[in-house]
Amino acid sequence: MNKRSKVVSYNKWGYIFLIPFVVVYILFQLIPLITTIYNSFFENYLSGLKQIGPNFVGLANYKALFSNGDIWIYAKNTVILWIMCFVPQIIFSLLLGAWFSNTRLHLRGSRFFKTVMYLPNLIMASAFAMLFFALFSDNGPINSMLLQMGIISTRYKFLSNVWSTRGLIAFMNFLMWFGNTTILLMAGMMGIDMELFEAAEVDGATSTQVFFKITLPLLRPILIYVIITSMIGGLQLFDVPQILTNGTGDPMRSSMTLIMFLNKHLYSKNYGMGGALSVVLFIITGILSLIVFKVSGNSERKG
Repeated sequence: MNKRSKVVSYNKWGYIFLIPFVVVYILFQLIPLITTIYNSFFENYLSGLKQIGPNFVGLANYKALFSNGDIWIYAKNTVILWIMCFVPQIIFSLLLGAWFSNTRLHLRGSRFFKTVMYLPNLIMASAFAMLFFALFSDNGPINSMLLQMGIISTRYKFLSNVWSTRGLIAFMNFLMWFGNTTILLMAGMMGIDMELFEAAEVDGATSTQVFFKITLPLLRPILIYVIITSMIGGLQLFDVPQILTNGTGDPMRSSMTLIMFLNKHLYSKNYGMGGALSVVLFIITGILSLIVFKVSGNSERKG
């Protein structure tokens, strides 16, 4: 009975230490989530200086959201921008992670380079976007440099071309996040038992075979985490395109993301439509996360 009472008393302290997290979660996560779902069933917007609602309209906000074709355009833009950012980011991070975690290379100054790679992650996205806006503007230094080098004959309008605008947004997000992804993958690689690599080397396996047959399969948990967090970040892409395009999503709304679309509803005080779009984004995020977990779970069972 004595031992049991001690265990119970220790468990009590565990629950006490959890209280701050639970309180913060309820106040800043659970209550806003419930409030957003509640508001999505109401007509609540500003018409001129007159506030309309809140009036209960059921699923009318959701019907209006999907009957308007704009949401599909913005969803496509969001997916394109995420793919353009994530694919080069994961390839580059895997290569750098494999390079820095390879003890046989005896790289010098690896700590310095790891720090430098992570530094862009500490810079505010708004500052990054303002910097690129100044660099790639019609009269910016990039255009001047290209003209002086004779690469172009007239100033190129980077922010007036669909793919150059998307490319700049993807490149900025790549610069900001590849360091964080590299550190995560490198930590996973360094946690792999070195005896596996030594055994593969003794068996005459090449570096490519070791990477694809040992490193990648054992990195699966970290890769799943990186994919899901990157996917959530891609769905929440807002600050860089918002500042770079001055909130317009131009040219021709090609860089307007779902969160920028949500921001327009909130800015115009249309809380009903904003709530409906938030709920849709929440459901999409949950479904995509479940798909990633399901696919990874099935592949683990097959292995």
